[in-house]
Amino acid sequence: MTTDWSEGKGLALIVSGPSGAGKTTIARALERACPDAWFSVSLTTRPPGPGDRDGLDYRFVSEEQFATLATPTPGSPMGEFLEHAGVYGRRYGTLRAPVEDNLRAGRLVILEIDVQGGKIVKAAMPHAAGVFVLPPSDDALLARLRARRRDSEDAIQRRFAAAQREMAEARTCGVYDRFIVNDTLDRAVAEAVEVVQGIRRGR
Repeated sequence: MTTDWSEGKGLALIVSGPSGAGKTTIARALERACPDAWFSVSLTTRPPGPGDRDGLDYRFVSEEQFATLATPTPGSPMGEFLEHAGVYGRRYGTLRAPVEDNLRAGRLVILEIDVQGGKIVKAAMPHAAGVFVLPPSDDALLARLRARRRDSEDAIQRRFAAAQREMAEARTCGVYDRFIVNDTLDRAVAEAVEVVQGIRRGR
């Protein structure tokens, strides 16, 4: 199912990047920088982590609740979701209705999702824009993953390998309009704002 929001509507912006690249920080900073922005909070079946705020960082639901929402219906193969995917054994998804409501209201809708989800959103909403956040280097990415102190070294190495695959896929999947190197946060956020302004000027 394809939805066209190009005529006088809001802008859907896909923000992706590997774990540790800083995509959440940049997406939230972009939300603060754009007065009409609305940040889409993903649903997930993973348990809350330290500091996670239900409804602000994620909406935490059970496997059963997620499966019910994902049940296909006529005209909506993903049920109530715009996109959903499995990551590290957990499920994550974006509800369709609030995204559509905010696009109709003319807002910038920020979708912080992975490449799997980005491809699904781009297929459903071809006029969605995409930015992919990159670390300054492989060494910087490893250092950031270790600094979070969330995972064992084995888990960190798995995340690092997954990040390499995700970055390679992002460059060839046709979803992303700009690749932003997050070496300096202020510069990276300014570049993301520039992407949004450029797209809106071009309409």
